[in-house]
Amino acid sequence: MDLQLSGKRALVTGSTAGIGFAIATELAREGVAVMLNGRDAARLAQAVQRLQALVPGADVRGTAADLCSAEGCDRVAQASAGVDILVNNFGIFDPQPFEAIGDGEWQRFFDANVMSGVRLTRALLPAMQAAGWGRVVFINSESGVNPPTEMLHYGMSKAAQLSVSRGLAQHCAGTGVTVNAVLPGPTRTEGVDAFLAKLAAEQGVDLAEAERSFFAQARPTSLLRRFVDPSDVAALVAYVCSPRSAATTGAALRVEGGILSSMC
Repeated sequence: MDLQLSGKRALVTGSTAGIGFAIATELAREGVAVMLNGRDAARLAQAVQRLQALVPGADVRGTAADLCSAEGCDRVAQASAGVDILVNNFGIFDPQPFEAIGDGEWQRFFDANVMSGVRLTRALLPAMQAAGWGRVVFINSESGVNPPTEMLHYGMSKAAQLSVSRGLAQHCAGTGVTVNAVLPGPTRTEGVDAFLAKLAAEQGVDLAEAERSFFAQARPTSLLRRFVDPSDVAALVAYVCSPRSAATTGAALRVEGGILSSMC
């Protein structure tokens, strides 16, 4: 299927690895000029080179900045002025018991997972509205509607992000700009690999057994019963970014392996 994305320009935040890199790769394959983002300049340069190797001829650039700060968001927004597509993928997670989460951590998660998307959308949305076409996608999580007991601050931030996404879609009514949230389930990224290795060490088991135990105990409603592949998320995001998804807006779209048991 031709997603009719050739010639569009996109910013994908938090895109040096994992879901963000997979999304950037999928968009580049569809002919989108892609701006990558990461905090580490050397790692960002490597990601740009890797994507150019994967998609020969792709228009790929990068801007290094920490999106936890307003200054970092401003830097990326200025470098990405005029993009047609904004994928707010940047985010953090860290399993911690509730009693151990101090005020600073709650604020840090809100700044990273909520305010980064708010700031970038506020900066880049007006040009999309003026052009009469645009796509804003928030990479959320099933944790946004299914708060994880092992990291409540993360669940809080993702629930807030869902509210922002829906509210922005209403704000953009009739403008040709759509706003949606995509909800992955636990996805096999570098961060999850590290989490799984830690879990395996704590339990004294191998990685396969740690993964099985995680889904049996922490996500027992999963129908997939394994971690989602980043490419599965990227395929849905590419469609949502395309002109073919014109009637999809204000939605919370699931790619979470059936963890959420409600039908809507």
